[in-house]
Amino acid sequence: MKNRVNVLGIGITVLNLRTALDAIADAVRERRKGYICITGVHGVMEAQDEPAFKNILNGAFLCTPDGMPMVWAGKLAGHREMSRVYGPDLMLDVCAWSETSGCRHFFYGGADGVAELLAQKLNLKFPKLKVAGTFTPPFRKLTTDEENGLSEQIRAAQPDILWVGLSTPKQEKFMAEFLPKLDVTLMIGVGAAFDFHSGRVRQAPPWMQRSGLEWFYRLCCEPRRLAKRYLRNNPLFILNFFLQLTGLKKFPPP
Repeated sequence: MKNRVNVLGIGITVLNLRTALDAIADAVRERRKGYICITGVHGVMEAQDEPAFKNILNGAFLCTPDGMPMVWAGKLAGHREMSRVYGPDLMLDVCAWSETSGCRHFFYGGADGVAELLAQKLNLKFPKLKVAGTFTPPFRKLTTDEENGLSEQIRAAQPDILWVGLSTPKQEKFMAEFLPKLDVTLMIGVGAAFDFHSGRVRQAPPWMQRSGLEWFYRLCCEPRRLAKRYLRNNPLFILNFFLQLTGLKKFPPP
């Protein structure tokens, strides 16, 4: 439905927060099923070694530019209107819109108690927000009984949007698999937004987010968990994007 920028073979949707919200609102009103991937360097690089994951990203209703490198790639391609569509910011904008639209929300993911705390915090910020339910999954694949229980809970709750707070690529794979199985219009994978908005983890200062240094802030906060991700993926992304820009390596568009 929207233009996409080819970033190492991943189609990043040409968006900003306003146009992303407009697309989400239209999909909810028209009940057009789809999943939304909030995609940055980590997701793009994970997809380089996993064709199935690349197909999941390219099959998304929206693949938003999460992280300034995606925005810079879009601007280099001539899309001046493109700006960062960051998961935590998108969640707040959608919740604000939902106070008048009646959109219903379900929160899936996070550590024990995080989804419930997130729902409480968002209801304090947006008193008219309609929270249909929460579900904290185990740190493993759901059993058949758990899948059936989730499906029944979703059917009874009747949410319009299911927010998924897992890590990449786990959340994207979950959405692609379960969108046909669950009675929900949109799934949006927002990862760390669950931890940020529940107050469990601090966000990077706005100036670091704008300058593309959020990864460094998060690395300093969680070096053991994130060192391998950032210290491997970031240099590889820079190298491969240089090769793509110069035409020395081809990355077939989606």
